[in-house]
Amino acid sequence: MFKYKVNYFLGFIFLVSLSSIVSAFYIENVLGHQPCKLCLIERIPYILSVVIIIMNYFFEKNEKLSLILLIIIFFISLIIAIYHFGIEQGFFIENSVCNLNSNTITQSKEELLKILQQRNISCKDVTFRIFGFSLTTINMIISLLLTIILTKLFLNYEKNKK
Repeated sequence: MFKYKVNYFLGFIFLVSLSSIVSAFYIENVLGHQPCKLCLIERIPYILSVVIIIMNYFFEKNEKLSLILLIIIFFISLIIAIYHFGIEQGFFIENSVCNLNSNTITQSKEELLKILQQRNISCKDVTFRIFGFSLTTINMIISLLLTIILTKLFLNYEKNKK
């Protein structure tokens, strides 16, 4: 059986995570599609994975710990994506995370106008699709695949070690 080096997979996951973050910022800032609050939360695991993989590059002694952390991160990402997908499909009702507004009491007209001009995107509204899939659906698939890959890497760590 062909043995894969863990570093190759971590490099692949680094590229997937980094391209996901860059793509999300491109879609938001260049194409003008505003994300909902859950979409913003779904970016956090990818940012964390980039940080963990960079730290693993410098401290290779903790490779197994890095794998465990990445499994946990992408499993949580999968749960968040499934929940967001459920909201998009109408299986779940939007919660307070989706409807968070500023709780401050405004005194001036300028502050009130500023709040009214902000666009609050609902978590159930899909503003951007790729090949007919929402970004949440794509995130759910990526998170599932990365969780499976990382779990397999962890379980076969001694065989796949450099």
